[in-house]
Amino acid sequence: MQPSDKALVPFVSVDHMMQLVHRVGLAEMIRRIAEAIEEDFRRWESFDKTPRVAAHSPVGVIELMPTANDTLYAFKYVNGHPKNTSEGLQTVTAFGLLADVDTGYPVLLSEMTLLTALRTAAMSAVAAKYLAPKGTTTMAMIGNGAQAEFQSIAMQAICGIDTVRLYDKDPAATVKCAGNLAGTGLTIVACSSAEEAIEGAQILTTCTADKQYATILTDNMVGSGVHINAIGGDCPGKTELASAILHRSSIFVEYPPQTRIEGEIQQLDPDHPVTELWQVITGAAPGRRDAREITLFDSVGFAIEDFSALRVVHDLTRETGLNLPLDLLADPDDPRDLYGMLMRAAG
Repeated sequence: MQPSDKALVPFVSVDHMMQLVHRVGLAEMIRRIAEAIEEDFRRWESFDKTPRVAAHSPVGVIELMPTANDTLYAFKYVNGHPKNTSEGLQTVTAFGLLADVDTGYPVLLSEMTLLTALRTAAMSAVAAKYLAPKGTTTMAMIGNGAQAEFQSIAMQAICGIDTVRLYDKDPAATVKCAGNLAGTGLTIVACSSAEEAIEGAQILTTCTADKQYATILTDNMVGSGVHINAIGGDCPGKTELASAILHRSSIFVEYPPQTRIEGEIQQLDPDHPVTELWQVITGAAPGRRDAREITLFDSVGFAIEDFSALRVVHDLTRETGLNLPLDLLADPDDPRDLYGMLMRAAG
């Protein structure tokens, strides 16, 4: 029995995702995802929202991230296991699904390990677009693991930076990152400490993996007028910034009920004031107010960003045909006769 067209769900494999990125171009792919994120953040109030559902262990976390509006539903399955790198495995892996709200039928199943890197970078650049100082040219990238190159390309494509100053406690990670970014048009400066990396940088991006209360940036390292993208802290008990920095900063978040559990602000009182980034994008709240202000995007990743990224990929699969139709849904000719469909398969 051949499956009907409506039972076939487009599946975007890792190979398909890589082909899509090369077909479109990496910078353009990040720009498209960033544009979709801005579109969806402008209609933030139309989405169902909930903190992600997390299963924590001593070595990592497995999470489910769902959201929906009146037409589409999306979820992402994602893990975060910092120990994996030492075992030759990815710290973060993910897959996701997009479905039609009207029928409940899936319309896309996709790898999201690569796509999460793309959307995380796009989200950081969207935040910096609204919060970083005018005329920003230089970013310090502290933590040179799997996300670092994507962050750098996104800031170049969307915010116009031309210089990235790299630091990682593992020098091999910096060598890897610098090599990968050669030929991108960025000036790359390898640094021997976090203090050296932030010299002259207007954007400070921290993206480290250790599941612990860490102090990647101390209070005396952060001067006035910078924008901080703190993206490494993304679960309870995992932070990167000295709490004193938070008290000096204007803090911007995705979804407060989730960020207060997982972000840098888990170090603060539950009623410490923060601004939701969607309010800045819609003009309902101010972003950067003056040149000396420290702005902090306390980013933990939120489901609407994955929804946006999956929308982009869904459109691209229809444009390019880069997908594998999966026989994922049982779809008998008579929807009341699932048993009959099973029995007829014996022949």
